[in-house]
This record gives sequence, structure tokens and C-alpha cells, in this order.
Amino acid sequence: MTTDPQNFPLARRLPERGAPFDSGSLLDLFLEYVTEKGLTLYPAQEEAILALYEGQNVILNTPTGSGKSLVATALHFHSLAHGRRSYYTCPIKALVNEKFLALCQDFGPDHVGMVTGDATVNGNAPIICCTAEILSNLSLREGARAPVDDVIMDEFHYYSDRERGVAWQVPFLTLPKARFMLMSATLGDMSFFEAELTKRTSRDTAYVRSVDRPVPLTFVYQETPLHETVQDLVKTGKAPVYLVCFTQREAAEEAQNLLSVELCTKEDKQRIAAALEGVRFTSLFGKDVQKLVKHGVGLHHAGLLPRYRLLVERLAQKGLLKVICGTDTLGVGVNIPIRTVLFTKLCKYDGEKTGLLSVRDFQQIAGRAGRKGFDDQGLVVAQAPEHVIENLRMEQKALSDPKKAKKMVRKKPPEKGFVMWTKDTFEKLISSAPEPLQSRFSVSHGMLLNVISRPGKPGESCAAMRQLIRDSHDTPVAKQRHGKLAFQMFRSLATRGIIEFVDEGAKKKGLRVNLNLQDDFSLHHALSLYLVDTVKLCDPYSPSYALDIVTLAEAIIENPDLILRKQLDVVKTRRMFEMKAEGIEYDERIAELEKLEYPKPNREFIYESFNQFAAKHPWIGQENIRPKSIAREMYENFMSFQEYVREYELQRSEGLLLRYLSEVYKVVVQTVPSAAKDEEMESIVAYFGGIVRQVDSTLLDEWEKLRNPGARTSAPAAEDPDADMEKREKLDITKNPREFTILVRNEVFQYVKFLSWGRIDLLGEHVRDADALPALTPDQLKERLATYHEDHRGPLLDRTARHTQHLKVETDAENAELWNLTQTLLDEDGHNDWCLELTADLAASRAAGRAVVRLRDFRAI
Repeated sequence: MTTDPQNFPLARRLPERGAPFDSGSLLDLFLEYVTEKGLTLYPAQEEAILALYEGQNVILNTPTGSGKSLVATALHFHSLAHGRRSYYTCPIKALVNEKFLALCQDFGPDHVGMVTGDATVNGNAPIICCTAEILSNLSLREGARAPVDDVIMDEFHYYSDRERGVAWQVPFLTLPKARFMLMSATLGDMSFFEAELTKRTSRDTAYVRSVDRPVPLTFVYQETPLHETVQDLVKTGKAPVYLVCFTQREAAEEAQNLLSVELCTKEDKQRIAAALEGVRFTSLFGKDVQKLVKHGVGLHHAGLLPRYRLLVERLAQKGLLKVICGTDTLGVGVNIPIRTVLFTKLCKYDGEKTGLLSVRDFQQIAGRAGRKGFDDQGLVVAQAPEHVIENLRMEQKALSDPKKAKKMVRKKPPEKGFVMWTKDTFEKLISSAPEPLQSRFSVSHGMLLNVISRPGKPGESCAAMRQLIRDSHDTPVAKQRHGKLAFQMFRSLATRGIIEFVDEGAKKKGLRVNLNLQDDFSLHHALSLYLVDTVKLCDPYSPSYALDIVTLAEAIIENPDLILRKQLDVVKTRRMFEMKAEGIEYDERIAELEKLEYPKPNREFIYESFNQFAAKHPWIGQENIRPKSIAREMYENFMSFQEYVREYELQRSEGLLLRYLSEVYKVVVQTVPSAAKDEEMESIVAYFGGIVRQVDSTLLDEWEKLRNPGARTSAPAAEDPDADMEKREKLDITKNPREFTILVRNEVFQYVKFLSWGRIDLLGEHVRDADALPALTPDQLKERLATYHEDHRGPLLDRTARHTQHLKVETDAENAELWNLTQTLLDEDGHNDWCLELTADLAASRAAGRAVVRLRDFRAI
């Protein structure tokens, strides 16, 4: 099915296939589009677009809000008209999603695709929106043969990012036939990149710079308490205010504090309430988000579920929020109109130490102030340090009361996580030029595999890897180090058979990735090779084999510190109660608590095997193994996402848990060799795949709506951001029988678990669909449970649903949309003479986006 190009302003302006046109006529067509949108090009936009239409590379260094996205659209239009393929890249998935949908509106969904690593939509389209890592991996795999003609790299200052900067450098080094457009508001000196682009692509490069902002900024250094500053800004018409915090916790706390500040009028609250009609806040943190947005306060950080971030963005775009409390990542291009940027601090922890903000970070965030078309000026406010503000207040009071002056005890700055700043610091950040961009090139197993998998003549891949290192932007000393590391990694891959030599005769020898590995095999993590090695040491006949592999997968993933701290808190609390009951003295209890750790299954095996691995592989360097049990714990206990959040009070960090589970899922799918996956392992893959895919279907729904405006999707409308696991899933969750069976088993286990606890009341809380309400009343269930206990010594065992042999699944003879389930219940005596009878409703499950399972009976066999 295709869409009518006449419905999309740039699609209908494309020259007909085969019709003659030149750059001048194509430019006229694009300018018609600009006029239709009611826009007038700025001089910098005109200069950049003309350079692009003359075939040049462009470096566009202009302030936030000066229309860089329009120039990028001009390049997409030029590329599409010439039958070329253009890629738009940026650092964060939220911005990729936003640009994808915006380009769909202009070019039509048939012409636009998106790839983020989590989702692929229309991946063969001539216009692709993707994260920088996606383009980097493509260019490594394909080199100069990559089907990439034009590259737009938005927020190019990420080239200096410690962890991700290599992804912004690799396309430079591997795509000599492509034309590049680099964009950012904070690039600094770009003379090196100007010369480098010209040399590598054999195209002229235009460096377009401007400091003229459509909405000029004013700067204020504030020495009043934060809540007073915010209240004053709102009262004087300076809202919406972006309250900049540097941790998720600070953002949540400041948002909560603002509930005591009156920000909205009665009319404002009525408009917000109208905008929230039909939106459900069904996750555990949802009620908090609802309370905040009703008060005119938005919360935006990576710890939130995607739907809540999207909700805040949409409310802000409608002008309904007075304050948005967000982390500094909100400064990266996401479309939230802001009039005032308010820095709570001018220092932050960068992952290694706390230091003052860099000029680039400050200016990037400050540049968000000022709404084009709404504001004559944007305002940037920086709060003085909290202890300085308190001391000033005490000094003012002391002036009117000499007795207070004698008693005054000056507040001291925090001892940890703080670096002092002053008004002079603020002024230097305003006036200084951004720091030069710094190369972050690095070698990894993933890079080697991508390069080795290139199609071509034998021996080309090794030469390509050497050339890649030689061409990198690092110093000669660093290049030598990269070369040595690459050889060590190459030898490790060859020893394990992950790459293999190919002898084609006549002295033609080459390399290739082992054909026996799964198609999407990946060594994305630094310690992926350790996982591949150590999986072979696990006993496939052990009852815990599949779970042990999950533990190995978790051990190579970065620690989600907040979740692990919560786990440790629970471990300590339980142990404290035990020691109290045992009569252990307080000092001994405290000493014992200090020795405790969060759960680390197989810790001795993991540490020992890693030490042996590290001794053989010097390239590991400072990398270390990180045993933990989050995904394993969820699966062992068949906990739902919500249950795990509730268990560890992760309401403010639901998004963190979601990302972690997504990472575990990808490692298990892509890095654990297929040969190591038994039936239970496949069940685990389906279990986590089901959880991850049910979280948010908004993007796919919006794309489907664009493709077929008159169709009714099975998910909520695009205007409703509440598309979560609680809502209807666009993808048919019953389509994959194995995965759906896992979801059904999980629902059955919830019934077993609550009955084993004797918590009949929790069944009603768990069931969210009228179709799934138990056929038995709560009183009937209690009677059956009492009868069960008359014949059995202990409780029924909640490990029942852990084993597939105890669950019988049959398709209903009269209705193929129903599965009849019989769950045998285990007891301590091994009689196993009771069962649950249930029904899985496939049609209701598709509509709900989750397995809908109804309890029909609880009886003796």
C-alpha cells in the first residue's frame, strides 16, 4: 500500500521521474515550500542551502532556533529528487523519533524510514532517520560501498563525547563518496573539519557561521531561593521555564517541591485537565506525573517511561506547562518550547568527577531559551550556590538586628559533589568560545567484526581496518596504540572461531565472520567475547543452565546503579530483621550489614572465569565484570514490569529498568551463540521480548496513521501519548505463538502466586480487563483454598508455573480464538492433585496488548 504524494508538501513538489530539472529549478520548488509555510530564510540558511544545491559539503554553526532543521530538509529534498539516499543522524532516540515524524509529514511515510537499534520502520526508504551509532555501524560494514549518498549529522558537538564520540567520527573515515552536512549551535573552531571533509570527499566545503539569534538572550545571576525565583519568573510572564537539573533525582525532587508553589490560574488548570482527558496514568509513577502536570509542572528525564516524556513534550508544545524540570539532556534538540532556562547549578558530575560546566554544555542548554514567534527575548538565569543565598539572607536579617549578627553561623558549601561558582563564572560561560572538539576514536570487537564482514576481495578487510586507524583523527602515538589493540582483539576473535580464514586457492586468502553464528550476531559490549567464551563452560544439563546464561549476559552490561542500590537496601532490611530475631547485638548487626551485597548469582564462578580470561587478553585493560541479578530475578519469580517496580520502589526510574531489560534482551539475542540456546533459553528470550515490546507503540501507531489516515489502528490515536504496556499494542502479540505462550504462562503464574500467598484480594488488583475477571467470586476462591489446605500440609508451591510440563494448552474446539489452559498445582507432599482451569482470549489479548487470561475454576483433579 502506498500513500498519495499530493498529501505531503514536499512529496508533491518532487519532479516527475525522468523529467529534466536542474539545481535552480529544484531550489525554486523548495522555496515554494518555504513560502507556503510562511517562513523567510535567514542569510545563513540561504548560504547553506545554496552551497548544498551546488554539491558542496556544509558545516552549519548557527544558534539554536535559527532554522538548521529547515536546511537539513532542503538537503533531503535535493537528495530525493536526484534519486539519492540521505541519512539524518543525531545522538538521542527521542530526537530521531521527532525528526522521523516531522519528515513523514513533509515527504510522506513511503519516503521516510527510521532505525534506532530498538525499532526499524520502513528501513529501505530513501530518507533514513537514525542514531549516530546506526550509521557508524553501516559505514563500517559497507565502507565506500554503503548506500549512503548524503549525511546530516545533527548535534555534531557529540563528536567530543567520551563514550559515543567514535560513532560521529567513523562516517568521516569510511564514506568518501558521501556529501556531509554537520550542524550544531556550539561547534567552536571547525577549520580542521572543513579541510578534512574537502580532502576525504573531494568536494568543496562551505563553513557557514552566524551568531545572530532570531530571539536574543538576556542573562541574569539570581541570589534568591530557587522556589522564589521560579515563582517570580512565572508571575512576571517568563514561563515556560526549563529548570535545569543534573541528576534525575534532583529533577524529581525540584518538581515535587514546586507543588507547594502556586503556578497556574484556574483557567490554566482547566485547559490542562481538558488536554489530559482520556490519558491514563497506569504505571506506579503515573499518579505522581499526573499530579505534577495538573499543577503545571512537567518532569522530563531518562528515568521516566517514554510515554510520560512524550506527554510532557506535547503539553509543553501546547503551552500548558509553566515549568519543566529536566536533566541536561533536554538541551539536545527535543522540541519543547522554552522562554526561560534556569540553571540550578553551574557544576555537574561528568562520570568521573564534579567540575564546572564546560562552555559548550552551558551554551548548548542556554540556547534553548526564547521561542521564535512568541518571545522578543529569551532569558537565561543561573542560581547562586544555595549556601551563598542562605548566607546573604542571614546577613540581610542581621543588618536589622545586631543580636542576630552575633549569633549568625554561616552556611558552608557541600563537602561532596560540589565545585564553587560565582557571577564571574557565569559571565565567562556566556562570553567564551566553545572548547575545541576532541577526537574519541577507539577500537572495539564490534568495529572489527563490522569491518571484517565487508563484502570484497580476500584480504581487503584487514587493509581496511589498518587504513581506518591511520585515517583516524588521533595522534600518531594513539594510532599506534589502536593498532596494537586491534591486533590483540583480532587474535582473540580468530582463536575462538568467531572470524575464520577463507582459502580460495591460488594464494587468495581472506577473512569472514563465522557463518554458523546467527545473522545478527553482535559483540557490542566490551566484554562480549568473555560471554561467548564462558557460555561454553556452563553445564547444559543443569536445571539452572538458561538462568546462568542470563546471569553471564547481565554481568557484561553496565550497572544500573540505582536499581542495585535498591536491591541492596532490601537485602539489608531483611537481614536486619533476621538478626534482630536472632538476638544479635546492634554493633554486630551494623558490622554484618556492611558485608552484604546486592544479589550476585554464581559470583565465584564469574569472578574466577573472568580473571582467567583477563590474564589471556591484555586488551581488556580497565574493563571489569559486573555480576548482578535483575533480569534473572524477574524471570525466576515471573514478575511483571509493574511488580518489579513496586518491589524495589523504582517508580521514579521506570525508564531505567526498561532500558536495562532491553539491553539484556539484545545481548541474549545477539551475543549468546545460537548453539547455546535451549528451549528454556528461547522462552527467556520471548519473555523479555514481550516485556520490552509492550512498553510503547506510539511511534508505530503514528507512522501507520500517516500511511493510512482513514484506518482505525488497534492502538490509541497518535494524540494520546498513553500507549504503554497497559494499552493496546499495535503489533499483534499473538502472532508469535512461542512468545505469546510465555506471556500466557506469566499471567497464569500470577494466579498461582497470589493463591499460594492466600491473597485473594490481589487477584482483583492484578486483573485489568473485564474479560479476565475470575469466574469464581472471592468467597468461592477462599472456600476452595480452605478445602485445599484441609488436605495438604503446606501451601501450594508458586514454582508451579516455572515448568511447562505442568501447564496444558489446548485450542478450544468451538472457538480458535480461545486457549483452554489446565495448570497442575504442586504441593509439598508431591500429590499434585489440584489444578487451575483458565482461558486465554487471543482476541482480547490483541486488543489489550497483553495476555488476557481468565480463571474459570480452582478444583481437585
